[in-house]
Amino acid sequence: MAEPRSLLCPVCTVDATHPGGFCALPPLRKAGRGAQPVSLDESLVVSPTHSTDLVAVDDALKALAKVDGRKAQVVELRFFGGLTVEESAEVLKVSPETVRRDWKLAKVWLLRELSQAG
Repeated sequence: MAEPRSLLCPVCTVDATHPGGFCALPPLRKAGRGAQPVSLDESLVVSPTHSTDLVAVDDALKALAKVDGRKAQVVELRFFGGLTVEESAEVLKVSPETVRRDWKLAKVWLLRELSQAG
């Protein structure tokens, strides 16, 4: 039995481009491949600074989505989803060069937003 290509994806925002609430991401790589081991002690370290940083990143990403939704999707796919340029291009149905350009501009935009917020 073939593995379904579309699986629920906690990374992507469900919208009209994902009928039925499914994501068009390519199948995931084998679990654990390339993962770095982390000790339990390291994973329990919680810092209020990191929490504040995550809120600021989330706010900046939401603001970017209002200005340019595709650039925000590129950030979600590349940064949070771990997809390559080519995989992101396939999901978004654009060229790899468009993803590279969006990724570059989104990083600059987010850096500017986060610098102003801090």
